[in-house]
Amino acid sequence: MFQYCLFDLDGTLTDPGEGITRCVQYALRSLGIEEPDLKKLEPFIGPPLTDSFMEFYGLTREQAVRAVEAYRERFAPVGIFENCVYDGIPRLLEEMKSAGVTLAVASSKPECFVHRILDRFGIEKYFDVIVGSELDGARSAKEEVVEEALLRLGVGEISGEERKRRCAMVGDRKFDIQGARAHGLTGVGVRFGYAPQGELEAEGADYIADTVADLAAFLLDTEEKEPDGPGDGL
Repeated sequence: MFQYCLFDLDGTLTDPGEGITRCVQYALRSLGIEEPDLKKLEPFIGPPLTDSFMEFYGLTREQAVRAVEAYRERFAPVGIFENCVYDGIPRLLEEMKSAGVTLAVASSKPECFVHRILDRFGIEKYFDVIVGSELDGARSAKEEVVEEALLRLGVGEISGEERKRRCAMVGDRKFDIQGARAHGLTGVGVRFGYAPQGELEAEGADYIADTVADLAAFLLDTEEKEPDGPGDGL
């Protein structure tokens, strides 16, 4: 069993699809761009918003910053709670906590919003450390978020294979696996989130869970585990 486990938020602990896509739609409209198809906006779930506005709609950085400001106009009072916890997640967190695992959240969402969401759904109590980005866009890359979470957890003395054996990062997108790899953690992907088909395998996730039940079976396994390689959970 892992001693430390970091979780992504969007697409991993909660399903934020409605809130994020409607807020992106609102932000685009503020710039004169109409996008009626909310499914087309699902790639915004996970990566830093500024990067996504530039990548998917060709905005300049200045325009993207304005879009993020508009996004938050709707997100802070409304979109933040157009969200729900995935079935089985509270029980998983409770069981991991009871087993002595130290839990953290490592999200690219602004940290103040992460706290509000976790508190709203009654799961903040399970986490020893909660890390997100800053409202000004600082610490938005997943590698930076994971680094800060590990610093707050005080696991700097753990290195090499020992770190990979004792520490895991769970997320639904390639960015989570990249963050895990950058800091020597076991990268655990979840397929019930928002990754395009094949993304987690291509990024080299050490284990991939199809369901929350699969994730629980892997994380709560009391036997010593050595990840076998990409797609181990297929």
